[in-house]
Amino acid sequence: MPESASPFPASFNGGQVSYTIFELARAHRGYASTLLRGLELHPGQELILMHLHHRDGQTQSELVASVGVDHSTMSKALRRMQDTGLIVREPAEHDRRVSVAHLTSKGEAMREPIAAMWRELESVTTRDLTTQQAASLLTAAHTIIDSIRGRTTPDGPDERGTP
Repeated sequence: MPESASPFPASFNGGQVSYTIFELARAHRGYASTLLRGLELHPGQELILMHLHHRDGQTQSELVASVGVDHSTMSKALRRMQDTGLIVREPAEHDRRVSVAHLTSKGEAMREPIAAMWRELESVTTRDLTTQQAASLLTAAHTIIDSIRGRTTPDGPDERGTP
C-alpha cells in the first residue's frame, strides 16, 4: 500500500496497534456520548450510576476504584450528578469526613434507560463481528489490559511490586 493510502501517520510507524486502539476508543466513546446525551448524562456518569444500581451507598473512594478515574474527576462527576438530582451525598456513619453517594428516585429510574443504552452500544459495536470475532476481540483486549497493567515502569518494579 502506498504511504499516502496508509491509515496511519508516517510518524506512527511501528505503533499501528496502539493507534488503532486510540481510534477505536475515540469512536466508541463518541457514539456512547451521543446515546448518553439522549439520557441527559455526561460520559462516565452512566458507569457511576451502574455501580450504584449494583450497590447503592458507596463512598467516593469505592467508586474511584470501581470506575477507574482519579478522585478529582469523581468529585466533579458526583457534584454534577447531585446538582441534577441523580444522587445525594451524605457523611458516612463511620467517618463524617467521608461522603457516601446514594441514588435518588431519579437516579434509580435511570436503571433501565442505561441498560437499554448499553445494549444499543453493544449491538452497534458488534454488529459486523461474528461470534468468534467478538470472543477473540474480548480475549485480545483483556490480554492487552493485563499487559499494560502489569508493565515494568521505567523507574523500577511494576505495579504489583515485582521487578
